[in-house]
Amino acid sequence: MSDDTGDVIDELFAVIEDRKANLPEDSYTASLFTHEKGENAVLEKLGEETTELILAAKDDDTDELAHESADIVYHLLVLLSMKDMDVDDLRAELAKRR
Repeated sequence: MSDDTGDVIDELFAVIEDRKANLPEDSYTASLFTHEKGENAVLEKLGEETTELILAAKDDDTDELAHESADIVYHLLVLLSMKDMDVDDLRAELAKRR
């Protein structure tokens, strides 16, 4: 496992927060914050991607499993941002479960 995984997640979350604050017109992420169904769209994507992750795992397709996992993490981070939470909230919850 790479030592910079946490950094990548922190960087991704920072980009998500930037898109939320600045709402660039050509950004998929920004569109989730401006669309009236944005939260529902994110929740639907999480459901969709979870199903795809399950199928990839069942098929032992490790490349697709990694791809779908990344999609889930991305949409989860968008949802956390929508709820005015951040990666530290996730870390704190995970730490409580150690």
